[in-house]
Amino acid sequence: MKLTLIKPTIGRMEHSLYIDEGRMEPLMLGILATLTPDDVEVVMYDDRMEQIPFDEPTDLVAITVETYTARRAYEIASEYRNRGVKVVMGGIHASLLPEEVIQHADSLFTGDAETLWHELINDARHHRLKARYDAPVGTGQITHCGASVLPRRDIFRGKDYLPISLMQFSRGCRFACQFCAVTQYFGRKHYLRKIDDVVREIEQQERKFIFFVDDNIASDQTALTELCHALIPLKVNWISQASLDVTKNSQLMSLMQKSGCWGNVMGFESINPLSLKDARKSPNMRNFSHYADEIAVLRDHGMQTWAAFTLGYDHDTLESIEQTVEFALKNRFAFAAYNILMPYPNTPTLYPATTAGKVALRSEVVAAS
Repeated sequence: MKLTLIKPTIGRMEHSLYIDEGRMEPLMLGILATLTPDDVEVVMYDDRMEQIPFDEPTDLVAITVETYTARRAYEIASEYRNRGVKVVMGGIHASLLPEEVIQHADSLFTGDAETLWHELINDARHHRLKARYDAPVGTGQITHCGASVLPRRDIFRGKDYLPISLMQFSRGCRFACQFCAVTQYFGRKHYLRKIDDVVREIEQQERKFIFFVDDNIASDQTALTELCHALIPLKVNWISQASLDVTKNSQLMSLMQKSGCWGNVMGFESINPLSLKDARKSPNMRNFSHYADEIAVLRDHGMQTWAAFTLGYDHDTLESIEQTVEFALKNRFAFAAYNILMPYPNTPTLYPATTAGKVALRSEVVAAS
């Protein structure tokens, strides 16, 4: 049996304004490769950086789908299905909007892969693929049958990825931001991986620059403290995504610095307190100082900051957007990202107050995806 794993890009020039040229390894496909039995041939194609050989023989295609890659994912699926190849789709978009995704696949996989992927592969092997597999999210400490899961990185070789290793220590976040699909997916729960497994994964590779792709690595500050202690003797450099409230913990900030943290992607979202209130961005609202205190702490600890802002709240104006750009320039962040507020499937931002509005807006989003 042969399995083909696909990472779709955001879009193509013929219909998209933004083309994703990201060159970081798709960690989720490395996990799927690990969970696949050794006697199954596994190949992987990254639509962001290479042509997909649709005519290459394969028995099953697995496509990971995010909301912003859904359109391209459906195009890829159609190419394979037109050739008689079975397609399974999974990923966070498949879990949040299954009724749409199933229209473009032979099989739908919701939840995290660790518990049911082996069943899906076995069913495909015996030509009895089910229409749907519903796995739990979080999967405890990110293990499969009690054993730790280390991604197969050999499938990334020769694809000209950036020299940075993607890893994961935790999944989920304790906060409940209105716009966040992560909160909806994990239900405000935070799942931790065993630190010994993280250390073992680092020790088994040559790279010492790591991107922890955690949704919020600072969601559990006690756990992050333990991780930092474990990282210090490994002499690595790392980045991740973290909520701004971590700056209130001076001991942890010092420990992060000692453990090799270069900085984090941090959701500033807005410089307007009214917009933060609408977003329920609670870690940003406490003792709000227009981020002066938080930025000072980050500077004191030598942290680079990838500042993420969201534009499009009801309180935004052309003037407020210009002020946001000026704020980023003034504070000389390493990077500043400006994201358009998007109503992700099944998040509170999607739904207006009335039932009629919910139905109408949901229909519009499904049709536009």
